Amino acid sequence: MAGALQIRRAEAATQLILNRPAKANALTFELVEDLIKAVETALRDGTRLLVLRGEGKNFCGGFDFSDFEQQSDGDLLHRFVRLELLLQALYHAPIATLALCHGGTYGAGADLVAACDRRVAAPDTTFRMPGLRFGIALGTRRLAHRIGADHALEILASSRVFDAQEARRIGLVGIISALDTWGDIVRDVATGLKLDAGAASLLKSRVQTDTRAADLAALVESAAAPGLKARIRAFRSAKG
Repeated sequence: MAGALQIRRAEAATQLILNRPAKANALTFELVEDLIKAVETALRDGTRLLVLRGEGKNFCGGFDFSDFEQQSDGDLLHRFVRLELLLQALYHAPIATLALCHGGTYGAGADLVAACDRRVAAPDTTFRMPGLRFGIALGTRRLAHRIGADHALEILASSRVFDAQEARRIGLVGIISALDTWGDIVRDVATGLKLDAGAASLLKSRVQTDTRAADLAALVESAAAPGLKARIRAFRSAKG
């Protein structure tokens, strides 16, 4: 998918820009693979700050289901596994990560935000995490780490939409700031970094419990349950 991911490097900051605005920057298999490669490159090329943002009216509409009827349950499982590995790579990256979100930030898009160290939302941002409606356990422990178990239980069980103000109140984002301030935020974060990759990795290993194996196992178990495509179909046809 040429152009679906734009990569911009300025000094020690690399921006990964989701560029499918007509599709709310939803995550295709190819886009997830491009993001994984970009994160791997950033860990080797001297990047100290990795920034995620989206073009158009939305940050990310989540998993792209547009062609799910043409895919097998196994194909869909593989896509969810690769998405989980992307989220793990961001969450445990030995460099600083920053999510800049706006507009619709749903499903796996909200998981991308939760996987980043620093999280900024525009005032118009709305969030929703409906994955458990079709039986997918993606990002659950990471979300609970960010916002606490009680908030995570309520948000994931209800799969309701919530706004930037609530996201800040519960800790999903740290700052609400208009898009025209984001350049200053990126510069301030980049210039304020004090730790090298080794020290940053050590710090994360002390403040974040490493549950990668358990998270991947939970995701595979949930996605491998019979009838994945049927569950997705039922979710997409339901209202609310």
